[in-house]
Amino acid sequence: MEKIEVEAKIDNLNDVTAFVDGMLEDKNCSMKAQMQIDVAVEEIFVNIASYAYGDKTGMAEICFDFDESTRTAVLTFIDQGVKYDPLAKEDPDITLSASERQIGGLGIFMVKKSMDEMLYEYKDGCNILTLKKVI
Repeated sequence: MEKIEVEAKIDNLNDVTAFVDGMLEDKNCSMKAQMQIDVAVEEIFVNIASYAYGDKTGMAEICFDFDESTRTAVLTFIDQGVKYDPLAKEDPDITLSASERQIGGLGIFMVKKSMDEMLYEYKDGCNILTLKKVI
């Protein structure tokens, strides 16, 4: 498993994306899967940077693992911010017009739809969100 640890600031998004893209390129990931993963990485990391620590700053750890037998990329985001399970929120009703929908939740919904599996746990004071995608 490879990992990068950065301060949870939006300014560090490029470093996180470059780390993930480097790992995916080493595994000959398709461009479509890489683009889906990049969108997911941006959504999750920006949420951590924007909301996990309130007015303070903290760290975010992003781990990359790969299951060769199933060609599955496994990305795990870990932060010590406020406990938050993004999977617990009800999906937005996308049949409503944009003006009728509640604000928020669409990004996580897109991540859920583009990943093959998402798991959340809160352990030892850490939010741990795992994304899995067959590449």
